[in-house]
Amino acid sequence: MSAREILALNMIRLRGVRGLSQDALALECGLHRTFVAHVERQARNISIDNIERIAVALKVSVGELMTSNRSSARA
Repeated sequence: MSAREILALNMIRLRGVRGLSQDALALECGLHRTFVAHVERQARNISIDNIERIAVALKVSVGELMTSNRSSARA
């Protein structure tokens, strides 16, 4: 699984857990809703700074945001 795919899947999952729309997440991290949508669709490159902003808004570490759930299932 690519880093882009892991990030997208975790963003979607964590937004759902926290009950946030793309608009709400974008507002929380100071990004545009279309940028959030593009990242979730894996259509956009993202800087580490913006990954950190998203992690803070979702109340997780950058490591957690970038870690595949599949890797924990294998352990």
